[in-house]
Amino acid sequence: MSARVIEVVAAVVRDPVGRMLLVRKRGTAAFMQPGGKREPDEGDVAALMREIDEELGCRVVPESVRPMGQFEAPAANEPGYKVRAAVYAVEIDGAVVPAAEIDEIRWLDPREPTDLHLAPLTRDHVMPLALGEAR
Repeated sequence: MSARVIEVVAAVVRDPVGRMLLVRKRGTAAFMQPGGKREPDEGDVAALMREIDEELGCRVVPESVRPMGQFEAPAANEPGYKVRAAVYAVEIDGAVVPAAEIDEIRWLDPREPTDLHLAPLTRDHVMPLALGEAR
């Protein structure tokens, strides 16, 4: 039996020293990129802009959006599911404040070891991408 797939968009947000923004949703343990599911007839950039605004209270700088790739991994919070994520590097404007279903945020340096529980997509795909860009 094949895993069911959840289609999402995910944002790689970096601060001036290269740390990456991670979020943890309420009632979960894994940290991951901000983002989420697209609304019907919503494109990737529009979904990223909406999700960042709803989850973090800041805005995506539209001209900063840069595709990093599409990746699949086991879903962190839905057993038996995979996520297929369109991942984009974005810059944000405004203060980052956890909102909606976001319980906690962390800034993580991809060059440093961590004991944070990372979502498989973050651990297996996004962190290596971010590390490659940090060199």
